[in-house]
Amino acid sequence: MDLAGDELTDAVVASFDGSTDERTKTVLSALVRHLHAFAREVELTEEEWFTGIDFLTRTGHKSTGTRQEFVLLSDVLGLSMLTVGLGNKKPAGATQSTVFGPFFVEGSPEIKLGDDLSNGAPGQPCLVSGRVLDLQGNPISKALVETWQADEDGFYDVQKDTDGPQNRGHLTTDAEGNYSFWAVRPVAYPIPDDGPVGELLRAGGRGPMRPAHIHFMVTAPGFSRLITHVFAAGDEHLHDDAVFGVKDSLIAEFTEHPAGTAPDGRELDQPYSTVQYDLVLATIEETRSL
Repeated sequence: MDLAGDELTDAVVASFDGSTDERTKTVLSALVRHLHAFAREVELTEEEWFTGIDFLTRTGHKSTGTRQEFVLLSDVLGLSMLTVGLGNKKPAGATQSTVFGPFFVEGSPEIKLGDDLSNGAPGQPCLVSGRVLDLQGNPISKALVETWQADEDGFYDVQKDTDGPQNRGHLTTDAEGNYSFWAVRPVAYPIPDDGPVGELLRAGGRGPMRPAHIHFMVTAPGFSRLITHVFAAGDEHLHDDAVFGVKDSLIAEFTEHPAGTAPDGRELDQPYSTVQYDLVLATIEETRSL
């Protein structure tokens, strides 16, 4: 049977009619329609198609246990932020979500409130603190706060040879919902651009920079999980983030202080920074009602 044009598309879509899962059928059918529509719109050549297959193959080869090139690809195409928006609708007042990023690692070190998780990472010491609250302003105790970030050279611990995790750890909030830890002041850095995703950015005339930020993932029983960043106010890349992750409500002031006694009593012989940011969670029920 000779098929072409819309008949071909219809035949491929119909081939999924036997799926026993309705959602799978819906997603695959829509994927086929949009892929075929894309190819028709740009009049995709066979050479371009082979180039695309080669790009995706090399993207897979570049991925490892600590570097997910496909996540990076999704990020720079804005698909990650689109799915974040579709899947993480928040009531007014809740901290907004943003991209997960490719550098989260399960099993980070457990720390106590106020501990230093930098573990020798280069950078200016930075005290990060705040409270985890519900929408009514009540503290959420025993919330799990996981955090990770790059050092002053723009590298995550998994990108270099380190003696244990750096700028990475998890803690639980106290009875008043407080969290606090020492890390290093984050800086803007380029996403890894030595692979296929970097080729894509250069081909599109785009830069690889991300503004300075700290990653957070916060979970608590009865509450919707929060995955977000806290961005440094004044960073020159807030408006050209390579992964489109910046939201105004996630920007906070990082204040620099001279050497001396920090707010938590720690004595420092060098300048340091502080940032305070409250993380507000919505309950699962509050989120379902949207």
